[in-house]
Amino acid sequence: MELIRTEHEGAVARVWMSRPERRNALSFDLMQRLEKELTDLPETTELVVLGGDGPVFSAGHDLGEMIDRDPGFYQELFDRCTDLMLTIRRIPQPVIARVHGTATAAGCQLVASCDLAVAVEEARFATPGVKIGLFCSTPMVPIGRAVGQKRTMEMLLTGEPIDAATALEWGLVNRVVPADRLDEEIDALAESILRFSRRVIGIGKRAFYDQIGVDETTAYDITRKVMASNATLADAQEGMTAFLEKRQPNWEA
Repeated sequence: MELIRTEHEGAVARVWMSRPERRNALSFDLMQRLEKELTDLPETTELVVLGGDGPVFSAGHDLGEMIDRDPGFYQELFDRCTDLMLTIRRIPQPVIARVHGTATAAGCQLVASCDLAVAVEEARFATPGVKIGLFCSTPMVPIGRAVGQKRTMEMLLTGEPIDAATALEWGLVNRVVPADRLDEEIDALAESILRFSRRVIGIGKRAFYDQIGVDETTAYDITRKVMASNATLADAQEGMTAFLEKRQPNWEA
């Protein structure tokens, strides 16, 4: 079974979850394969688009492999899921979720873990674990950071889906577009990022996640050191010089 397929188009890697017959359920093997795919990206890759085959983005964990297993399996399964979500945060390339259909439970977690997300108007998002006795405790981590406490708790406690317009209003996604414009919108968003130094983008992405969950003073302690180091880079010096000289910069990386 393929599970994951990747298309490389210049600086962009399009990574597809490919279990359409299981609604791209995040089985242990799929998560392992996806994490490896993201950590083994070619050096030339500057941006990742993450999508899914079939009618939905991802239905979350594969419940079929979660019945009557020993406690060690469940721990390993959720460790693997956590490692995948943190890998998305830690790789230097921005990751855009291409949400062409429903994203539920760990699938919604996956959307929230991506740096950016573009969804079609028909997309739906939910954390329905409470309905089956398995509270969406790990999905709450990135979703809560994306949409805030009260909105996250509403999703968690009711299990009811929100539509794409609500997801946009709440900050779970960046754009909502008609289905026939999904790839066009993602390409435009990608292009607006690829204009810049990939090394600087990677530094900024890491700093963002390092500071987002800490108090303000600690956040400044982190980011002032990052900016001081960033300022010494050749690309920073080139960018500032180009601005002063009113020309386009020539990035080193």
